[in-house]
Amino acid sequence: MKQYTRTLLQAFFMKWPRMSYLQNSMEVAIEESVKRIGQGGKILLCGNGGSAADCEHIAGELLKEFYIKRPLSDDFKDKLENSYGEEGVYLGKHLQGAIEAISLISHTGLLSAYGNDAAPELSYAQQIVAYGGENDVLLSISTSGNARNVIYASMMAKVKGTYVIGLTGHGGGSLKQYTDALLNVPEYETYLVQELHLPIYHLYCRSLEFEIFGEES
Repeated sequence: MKQYTRTLLQAFFMKWPRMSYLQNSMEVAIEESVKRIGQGGKILLCGNGGSAADCEHIAGELLKEFYIKRPLSDDFKDKLENSYGEEGVYLGKHLQGAIEAISLISHTGLLSAYGNDAAPELSYAQQIVAYGGENDVLLSISTSGNARNVIYASMMAKVKGTYVIGLTGHGGGSLKQYTDALLNVPEYETYLVQELHLPIYHLYCRSLEFEIFGEES
């Protein structure tokens, strides 16, 4: 892990001392995620309600610049310019480095079809059948830790060798037994759990971004 990322983590847990017990789990989750992304893996996300909205939020932070610049490599910019001239220069100037992320809540056609034709609580697990691989990471978000569709997705991911990070409330619920890293924030009531999820996943996104795209000064 880069020194800047370590400093970022230390500063975060000094600001949020009530979540300091999560520091080791967060470090492990970041390191494993970075390793798998480096091996060609991607981040998968699932949750319900406000947690579904969080999935979209996280995907947005990963797929484009979040806190630091992510310019394309000079070699790739040259390829674009050589292929498309001025249009290639425009593409190279404005496109950004990305961390591959898929929000499983976004596929409304699949979700509605699977819910109608098969078993609604397995709609995320079905997508893990399609997307989950040994180099991938599943971020399973459930404030209670007991959302059945999120648990089934995590169960499927474990069988496929996908690394599972659980983002939950303090108890962790049933989800905790199907995770490799548990980030169980110290609240139980849904809206309070969600208020703590946001700074936690912003820290996760910012750390991944720097580990992959950042340079030490």
